[in-house]
Amino acid sequence: MDRIRIVGGAPLSGTLPISGAKNAALPLMIASLLTSETLSLENLPHLADVEQLTRILGNHGVDFSVDGRRPSQNGLYPRTAHFTAARIVDTTAPYELVSKMRASFWVIGPLLARMGEAKVSLPGGCAIGTRPVDLFIDGLRALGAEIDIENGYVLARAPKGLTGGRFEFPKVSVGATHVLMMAATLAKGQTVLANAAREPEIVNLAECLTAMGARIEGAGTSTITIEGVTSLSGARCGVIPDRIETGTYAMAVAMAGGDVLLEGARPDLLQSALDTLAQAGVEVSPTNSGIRIARNGAGIEPVDVTTEPFPGFPTDLQAQFMGLMTRAAGRSRITETIFENRFMHVQELARLGARISLAGQTAIVDGVERLKGAPVMATDLRASVSLVIAGLAAEGETIVNRVYHLDRGFERLEEKLSGCGATIERLSG
Repeated sequence: MDRIRIVGGAPLSGTLPISGAKNAALPLMIASLLTSETLSLENLPHLADVEQLTRILGNHGVDFSVDGRRPSQNGLYPRTAHFTAARIVDTTAPYELVSKMRASFWVIGPLLARMGEAKVSLPGGCAIGTRPVDLFIDGLRALGAEIDIENGYVLARAPKGLTGGRFEFPKVSVGATHVLMMAATLAKGQTVLANAAREPEIVNLAECLTAMGARIEGAGTSTITIEGVTSLSGARCGVIPDRIETGTYAMAVAMAGGDVLLEGARPDLLQSALDTLAQAGVEVSPTNSGIRIARNGAGIEPVDVTTEPFPGFPTDLQAQFMGLMTRAAGRSRITETIFENRFMHVQELARLGARISLAGQTAIVDGVERLKGAPVMATDLRASVSLVIAGLAAEGETIVNRVYHLDRGFERLEEKLSGCGATIERLSG
């Protein structure tokens, strides 16, 4: 099993390219099930989750092809992929596939809308909380679906098609908003989604669905209105830059020190996190080509944060920010309100010398003067990269084990960081 070795102490400098967003790419890929024509996605990242979802879509009959590679100056390149679901050959998403990636459950919306039926296994995914599918089921029922749960599978039927309706989310859910928005595009009549998620990935999906012929208003606000159409066409859409990758590398520069341009990053996608970094004493400068992050000589100031749905501080940056706060000059408090089990990185950061105590859903971080390298274990995608961030500033060698978590959401992480001066390498076996 691969590991990542880091020798801390080197500042970062140069240009680091930001990839397409995993959390935007996955629903865009799933949207290909809504049309028999080709959906082309530009800036699709090279990630294990993207490859896994490609296999899952192939099980339903989606053909997949990629344009030829075009190497860039730094060896990293965006790609354009084409998804064609000319004929759905299977409306079942089996346990052995869905259990490997939670987002694959989302195929239930497009399959039900286009084919009138879907049988989808209850999902697996990261162990960071229960994340029940009740909102998906209640929302699809509001659109006229008949749904039963048998033997670990959700059986959904709408033999005469879905019908528009109103559904108010009892709590904000990005995944359920994606699914209901996709399903409603082919429902008869108007659908109103109230208390909908406002994340940039929702807007990216809505813009792509609109390019396919859907009629959607209000994406990016808490109320989304969809007028159903009889069919959707193919389209060419771009995957937005990854705001979580942007925030992660911004915190890496803040941790290690230095001056790096995050090329292609969009500040509007993570303004809350950038504001928090600025409060911590980090220089944040939007430019025409991305975002420049710098910390040269100044210390790290402690900042309290609470995770919130967009436009608040993202839960997917909580672990990384905690890694940064371990070196702050004072005490910070980090409160997690989205997932109930997302502090598993605390004990691993402690192995590097961090001083962190837990009080319910709040982590109290007392900054230390120095961290020391040690072997650590990744527990989930975002926790694993928090260990990398801490390792960049730790004295000596840090070995991060179980890095397959990283490969799910970070494209060529060690290449990008080493290109900016970090001493980091992947060890095989």
